[in-house]
Amino acid sequence: MPDNRHTVSSLGADIRALRKARGMTLVDLADALNRSVGWLSQVERDKSHPAIADLGRMAEVLDVSISSFLQVGAAPDEEGLIVRSHARRPIGSRTPGLTEALLSPDLTDDFEVIHSTFAPHSHLPEPLTRRTQEVCYLISGQFEIALDGKHFTLEAGDSFRLRGEQFQWWNRNDTPCEIIWVISPPIY
Repeated sequence: MPDNRHTVSSLGADIRALRKARGMTLVDLADALNRSVGWLSQVERDKSHPAIADLGRMAEVLDVSISSFLQVGAAPDEEGLIVRSHARRPIGSRTPGLTEALLSPDLTDDFEVIHSTFAPHSHLPEPLTRRTQEVCYLISGQFEIALDGKHFTLEAGDSFRLRGEQFQWWNRNDTPCEIIWVISPPIY
C-alpha cells in the first residue's frame, strides 16, 4: 500500500471524475482492475488507499499518467487551493512533442485547466473527437488547428473553442507553442 502522503488528497474524487469522464461505471472499472466494486467504492470515497500496482493499473485503464495521482510538492496547507509552478501535476499525453500539466488543484470541479507545451514541429497524427467543451488561449508561439476539417492558424493572444468537433493540430514552427485549455468535464 502506498504512503497516502505521496498521493494527492483528492485521489478518490479524481479517480471518480476520470471514471465518469470515460463513461465507465464502478462495475466497469472494477472489472478492468480485477478488483471488487466494494474495494473501488472505498477507494473513490477515500476509505481505502490503493497499492502502487493498483494505481498503475488504474492509470493504464483510465488512460492517464500515474503521475496524475501523485503529489508533486504542494505545501500541506495549500493542497486543493494553490498550485505553485514547481508543483504542477504532469498529466498524460501520449502524443510525442506534447507536454501537459494540470493548473487546477485537482479534478473535483466541473472543469479542469491545463497548460500545454507543443514542441517545434509536433503534431497530432490522427484527428480526435472528445465529448467536452473547451476554450483555449495561446500564450506563445503559433498553432494550426483543423476543426471538422476547416484549418485555422492562430498566434499568441488568439483563442478558440471546441464543442465536440473533430480536431487535429500542428506546430509547424521552430519554436514551442504554449496554450492554456479550460476543459469541461475533466478528462485527464
